[in-house]
Amino acid sequence: MPPRPALPYKPAVPTIHPSAIVSPEAELAEDVSVGPFSVIEGPVKIAAGVKIGGHAWISGRTSIGEGCNIGWGAIIGADPQDLSFDPSCTSGVVIGPRNTLREYVTVHRGSKSGHDTVMGEGNFLMTGAHLAHDVKLGDGNILANNVLLAGHVTVGNKAFLGGAVGVHQFVRIGDLAMVQGLTAVSQDMPPYCMAYGINTVAGLNSVGLKRAGFSIEERTAIKRAYQLLFKSGKRREDALEEAAQTEWPTVAMKLIEAIKSPSKKGVMSP
Repeated sequence: MPPRPALPYKPAVPTIHPSAIVSPEAELAEDVSVGPFSVIEGPVKIAAGVKIGGHAWISGRTSIGEGCNIGWGAIIGADPQDLSFDPSCTSGVVIGPRNTLREYVTVHRGSKSGHDTVMGEGNFLMTGAHLAHDVKLGDGNILANNVLLAGHVTVGNKAFLGGAVGVHQFVRIGDLAMVQGLTAVSQDMPPYCMAYGINTVAGLNSVGLKRAGFSIEERTAIKRAYQLLFKSGKRREDALEEAAQTEWPTVAMKLIEAIKSPSKKGVMSP
């Protein structure tokens, strides 16, 4: 039998609902889907496998990594809520791969030219979470409903922030931190710790450390460092001086360095 004739090549195109508005400046990968009444405005770049729900608005110098899921009504790339902001500045939003942003999540662009609000990989932001200008969010974090991160907040990796947690500007939150819902955070939260109330450390996130694969030796060293810094009754300066005379594994040094070199907001304590 003669060979069948080759079918004509039809390049894949993004699936865009007829009611959506997509700027000619935008760059969408082949298999991106855009839901009804969504707006993609300006030089937005959207990678493969991204799904955008209805009524979302994505604007400006925003890039979204592959496999992200953008929920209904999300707003990404809007101007900061900063009275000194110059709308003509060339700032943006950079979102890494495999992030989930649920309904009504808002992510604002950087506050100055060349500054971006940045999200790493594999984060899960629940309904109504807000990332203000210049936030740096690491990998694998979970932000529950209505978590509010103010400008210039930095969050490490695999932290969990409970519902309606409010974080003041310029604050740092360390790796594997766990924050109880409704907590007010206006000082740095050390890595591996739990917090509640107003700037109060509740102890170590021992279960989280174990689940994250830290060895028993690493967990023991972190506990020793925590006891020295927070529970020994020594002044913080004296505890840090004593810690400097001991050799610590890298994971425990991360806790010590967070106490030694905090942001200008200082570090919360038990």
